[in-house]
Amino acid sequence: MASNFSFLQAEWPALYAEATKAEQAALTDPRTACFYARRTLELAVVWLFQAEGGQSNGVRGKLQMPYKPDLSAFLFEPSFKVLVGPALHAKMDVIRKQGNNAVHSARPIIAADATAVLRELFQVAFWLARHYGRNVAQRPDPGLQFRTDLLPRPADAAAAQAAASASAQATQAALDKLAKLADALATRDAALAAAQQKSAALDAELAQLRAEVAAAKAVNTITPDTHDYNEAETRDLYIDLLLKEAGWKLDQAQGNDVKREYEVQGMPNNEGKGFVDYVMWGDDGLPLAVVEAKRTRRDARVGQQQAKLYADCLQAQCGQRP
Repeated sequence: MASNFSFLQAEWPALYAEATKAEQAALTDPRTACFYARRTLELAVVWLFQAEGGQSNGVRGKLQMPYKPDLSAFLFEPSFKVLVGPALHAKMDVIRKQGNNAVHSARPIIAADATAVLRELFQVAFWLARHYGRNVAQRPDPGLQFRTDLLPRPADAAAAQAAASASAQATQAALDKLAKLADALATRDAALAAAQQKSAALDAELAQLRAEVAAAKAVNTITPDTHDYNEAETRDLYIDLLLKEAGWKLDQAQGNDVKREYEVQGMPNNEGKGFVDYVMWGDDGLPLAVVEAKRTRRDARVGQQQAKLYADCLQAQCGQRP
């Protein structure tokens, strides 16, 4: 069966195996799909620390080991954030957060959530293959994008709908199952890491890997990376996720909700209007806060000034300053 992650299979078979597990569950078991997406990310990040860390021929690697060996510590190690850049780092953190929610939170996770996480995982995997692939012939095409039509469809739509509206008891059973699986995988990974540290052959293997990776990166950077990593989509997904975690309901008709692309009048432009990325509303129908999203490469003060102008407009329209 075709997969969005086929380009991983030759050089990163372990990543491919976990990513396809996530892919296969996306529409039928979204919680499990998010768990395996996080698992894939974790394996990819560990591989990066092996390939870009340590010391070879007296030269220290780009990545420094974090204070503890877990995914959050790896992602937020300063040298790692510099290596991947803010746009890709945001994608990784979305996958981490939703994967954690899958195991530790009873909040519903639907097929759309899992699909969005898989789309972000695809972009991370593409970046890895594009910059670290040692076989140029197998490097993914710059125009390649995530395809939802490759996600396996549930055989029975009614059964899928029933699964999506499972009871709290079933949700708790799923949480317990994933928690046990996460513990088992963590124990296995720790045992494998301990065994590897005792292996004298591992140093030679890592030295060879780092040499191969350095050579591959030198070749891969000759051609500019023109792939569209869909940063705007990640930005919206990240903000949506944080708002949901804070208890906000997105795009509800009334009450304690959030509206996207909300039109305001009175902006200092030719049209005299603007569209606020997010407006949070109180139960009294008055605006409480605005969120303005900008590209990671833009100065945050630009977004701050635009948010201030939107707040001015909302104050004039509603009589309350958010």
